[in-house]
Amino acid sequence: MEDIELRNLAIGDAGWLIQQHGMLYATEEGFDETFEALVAEILAGYIRDHDPTCERAWIAWRGGERLGSIFCVRQDAETAKLRLFLIVPGARGLGLGHRLLQTCMDWARARGYRRMALWTHESHRAACALYAGHGWRCTRSEPVHNFGVDLVEQAWEIDL
Repeated sequence: MEDIELRNLAIGDAGWLIQQHGMLYATEEGFDETFEALVAEILAGYIRDHDPTCERAWIAWRGGERLGSIFCVRQDAETAKLRLFLIVPGARGLGLGHRLLQTCMDWARARGYRRMALWTHESHRAACALYAGHGWRCTRSEPVHNFGVDLVEQAWEIDL
């Protein structure tokens, strides 16, 4: 893990994130291209409008290879929103998810946020277990049809 560096979002990272999310979720979840479009929209908005005093992105690198990402964005004055949390399959099981999540939560706490929120799907069992292990709680769970598939959408929160 010491050889994994967490860097801020840089040129080329957005394209990589769009591709990785699109391909990974198509392969693992059967999502259609509308998910890739959502990721592109989130990244475009972040790049254009983010406030570096209260919003941050981390891209995990080892050598010349990207391994994952996590973003902390402002939902409101007291709430940070976790977004674009991704670990590539080859980097799973290294503890990188714990490190990224803890880094994001610590950063949000240091910026004065009182809570964090996120949106995910029940099928992301490893991520949901990670959230629960860090003290997050599922606050909403409902069946939906998104990205071409039936899903159970979830909202999670944690007090910082």
